[in-house]
Amino acid sequence: MKIVVIGLGNFGMALAIHLADSGNEVIAADRDIEKIELIKDKVSHAVALDATNENAYHSLPLKSTDLAIVAIGEKDGAAMMSTAIIKKITNARVVARSSSPIQDTILEAMGVDNIIHPEQEFAERLTKKINLKGSIDNFEIDDDYLVSEVTVCDDVVGKDLIESNFRSKYNLNIITILRQKEYTNIIGRKSSKKEVIGMPQPETVFQKNDVLVVFGKNSDIEKYLEKDAKRSNH
Repeated sequence: MKIVVIGLGNFGMALAIHLADSGNEVIAADRDIEKIELIKDKVSHAVALDATNENAYHSLPLKSTDLAIVAIGEKDGAAMMSTAIIKKITNARVVARSSSPIQDTILEAMGVDNIIHPEQEFAERLTKKINLKGSIDNFEIDDDYLVSEVTVCDDVVGKDLIESNFRSKYNLNIITILRQKEYTNIIGRKSSKKEVIGMPQPETVFQKNDVLVVFGKNSDIEKYLEKDAKRSNH
C-alpha cells in the first residue's frame, strides 16, 4: 500500500517507520529538515514541506496514494489546513490526528475517514493495562471486549485444549500461544525468544510459562487474572 504520512513528531515518526517495516511504500513529510534526515533511510521517500502551503503538496504523489495520514499534533491550525488541502487534491482515504473536540467536529465535516487521538488512546490502553493486574499487554476492541496477553494458569499446564475445557471454564477464546523457544546462535551461546505457535489445535498441550493471547469480555479477562493471582498466592 502507498501511504503518505505528514507530520513527524514522536507519533508520526514511529507510525511511518512501523508502516514501512511492515511492507508498505511510505512517503514521509515534515517541515523540519532534521526529522527528514532522521527518517529518509527508513522509508521509501522523505520530503521537507510546509504543511500549510498548498503548492508544496505537488511534491507528494497524492493522486496515486492509497492512504494519507495527517499526524501533525500542533494546535496552530496546521493539521486542519493540511487535511483540507489533502481532501481537495486526492480521493485517497484520509486519516487525521485531532487534538480537541472542536477539531473532531471540523474533521468530521471535512469527511475524514478516520480521526485518531494518539495520546488519549495510549492513556486509555495504559490505564486498562494497569487496572488489569497480571495482564502482559492488551488491545481494546471496544468498551467491553479485549484481546489480551495473559500467562497460562497452573490448572491447565500439561493438559491439551480439549482436556482443559478452557473456553467453557473461563469464557475466553485462545487466539494463539506465545512460547519460549531455546536456540543456539552462531557462536554457540544459548538464548531464548518468544515464538507464535499458530492457531491452537485440540491436541495442543499447554506448557509452563506459555503466554496466551485471548479474546473475550473485559470482565471475563479480569476474572481469569484474579483467579490466577489467588492460585499463585496459595
